[in-house]
Amino acid sequence: MSTAPVLELAGLERHFAGAGGTVRAADGVTLTVGRGEVVGLVGESGSGKSTVGRCAVRLDEPTGGTVRINGTDVTTLSRRALRPLRKDFHLVFQDPSSSLDPRMTVGEIVAEPLRLHGIAKNKEAAHARVRELLAQVGLRPEHADRHPHELSGGQRQRISIARALSVDPDLLVADEPTSALDVSVQASVLNLLADLQRDRGFGCLFITHDLAAVEYLADRIAVMYLGQIVEQAPTRELFADPKHPYTQALLSAAPVPDPVTQRTRERIVLSGELPSPLAPPPGCRFHTRCPLAVDRCRTEVPALRTLDGGREVSCHLVADDGTAPDAASRTIPNTRTATR
Repeated sequence: MSTAPVLELAGLERHFAGAGGTVRAADGVTLTVGRGEVVGLVGESGSGKSTVGRCAVRLDEPTGGTVRINGTDVTTLSRRALRPLRKDFHLVFQDPSSSLDPRMTVGEIVAEPLRLHGIAKNKEAAHARVRELLAQVGLRPEHADRHPHELSGGQRQRISIARALSVDPDLLVADEPTSALDVSVQASVLNLLADLQRDRGFGCLFITHDLAAVEYLADRIAVMYLGQIVEQAPTRELFADPKHPYTQALLSAAPVPDPVTQRTRERIVLSGELPSPLAPPPGCRFHTRCPLAVDRCRTEVPALRTLDGGREVSCHLVADDGTAPDAASRTIPNTRTATR
């Protein structure tokens, strides 16, 4: 088995040209997902998370940079050359209602990858594999004869997961897999993903805005802001001690289950809106909203540096030894609120 990461993104760019200019949805993203590892990708809406996920599985064509799957450069492969490799990586979409063909039965949907990649030798083998997959995602054999509209949202998402895992991929990209579901259903789908990932050992890029979900599921987290990664660290380290001012603000908005911590934790409320990716600010892209910004931040682009201990941070104010200022200490008083 190859020792290469299941996913390597190096300087990934995805730009969209339009009448108003060029949108830099992903702008120099470098990220890896190891075998058996879950990497969370978080950030505000519009930060470019889903674009990165779609480029990783070549649903969107990268403008620049490199995408490698299991060590193979797939960035510029033709559709014909890419097709036999597609069994190695799959995407679970955000909305199962729009990603499942309403004309097909559940059995046909789950069996389709088996047919396309020639994995099932005959119909009987395909039916047996479908029943096995349905059982693995917590559904009954009779669900195979139903259509997507006859199922609940949680059941439809389980079908999406079963379809994605039908060919035993090495990489699963899960793009906001629980955001379209009721809160009561989200936990069961997250538990299902966690159990399947542990049992099968695939690498997973987990894209979400749900900080509680990513803390529960991910081994490592990458934080995106306006098309760029600003911090990467193991999950426990990131939540315990965020370094980048944007990460500090993002995590301050997450509910804390510890009542004692809740009474003392400060909420960092950022001023202004996320700048347009049509015209990103010069220098550090976060400086227009950062309470700690200095003149250097407004003119010089910070590099994504590896700090002592292995954490990666893109901020002029963070020292190589990891010493970082606290954004909450510089937040304007009338925008600071205690988390209760």
